[in-house]
Amino acid sequence: MSFTPQIEKRKFPIFKESDLIYLDNASTTHKPLNVIDCVNNVYAEANANVHTAIYNLGDKSTRLYEDSRRKVSQFINANSPKEVIFTSGATESLNLLAYSLSHDLNEDDEILITEMEHHSNIVPWQLIAKKTKAKIRSIPLLENGELDLSESNSLFNQKTKIVSVTHMSNVLGTINPLKRLSDLAHKVGAKFIVDGAQGVPHMKVNLKQIDCDFYVFSGHKMLGPTGIGVLWGKYELLNKMEPFLGGGEMIDSVTLEESTWNEVPYKFEAGTPNFVQAIGLGEAINYLEDLDMKSIEDHEKELTKFALEELNKVENIKLHGSAKNRGGVISFTLKGIHSLDLAQFLNEDNIAIRVGHHCAQPLLNKLGETSTARISFYLYNDDSDISKLCKTLKNVQSYF
Repeated sequence: MSFTPQIEKRKFPIFKESDLIYLDNASTTHKPLNVIDCVNNVYAEANANVHTAIYNLGDKSTRLYEDSRRKVSQFINANSPKEVIFTSGATESLNLLAYSLSHDLNEDDEILITEMEHHSNIVPWQLIAKKTKAKIRSIPLLENGELDLSESNSLFNQKTKIVSVTHMSNVLGTINPLKRLSDLAHKVGAKFIVDGAQGVPHMKVNLKQIDCDFYVFSGHKMLGPTGIGVLWGKYELLNKMEPFLGGGEMIDSVTLEESTWNEVPYKFEAGTPNFVQAIGLGEAINYLEDLDMKSIEDHEKELTKFALEELNKVENIKLHGSAKNRGGVISFTLKGIHSLDLAQFLNEDNIAIRVGHHCAQPLLNKLGETSTARISFYLYNDDSDISKLCKTLKNVQSYF
């Protein structure tokens, strides 16, 4: 590992003079000072609408905004910055795709997802399935939390038009075999979409290797500001798609009778974009690249291994998911203790975890649970956080 978590932690104001143990990184991550300063500086020194202002301040904001687009493109190894669309987050990106791709769906066409998806990769497809009379099918899970692809010939068929899967489960930590899924989808002519909200922040993503058609993620889960996300798509597909929102910026010309659209990516960025947040995302990418994504991934895998070993020493604990290829997300329950009560006890020791269904109710139903506790790691977590968590988990049981 080429960085030290405790040293990195000092760069995050929220941890200053605090004993906070933050283990809810799958929900959102904290922001280093350079990202906070970047956002503040844009408001103080470069606050002008992008692309339209014909003066120096506008030129500066536009340059910073487009620089961030280039950083995102390089970070995920895209072919061109033109393939990078800024949205409010992964949820909007998936809704955009569902709406725009629905124009090519017909009755009885099939949309294939998995049983482990976040609601953001379920509900948009349900909305368009209802509208187009397409059908939704799901890839089941094995006992260990991996995808069951034994019936892939049936699941991937000539009716399959869209395949949309998570890169990594936000409940089980399972990292899915994206290249294999891509090959299966493209073999039957389907478009392959990846929800990378839990992928990009934690591992090096190479879109050329994955060979997906679309990839989406959120800035706030990777040290960036809230309200900014990315939809990446292959240029030729984006160019054919209808826009999701209408208004300023996304047009080429407008008459009272009809309108024509701007070029990609701008035809998908209606109105004033979240340019300040987009610039902040670029600064977050600078931070991550300085540490090196492979080092971050290795650190989280080692931390997850240690956490699993220590959690298994806690009496009456039930861990969910044991995939061979997994990231830094662990869900569990303690016998006789509701997860909400557990979270309150942990909070007394200033340990922050997530409890509930994690916006993945179909998966929780599959697990036979209505609520679990979830811990998730990032670059500023270390073994001492796990040790303190496990100590409190053991102490909590004495109250029940």
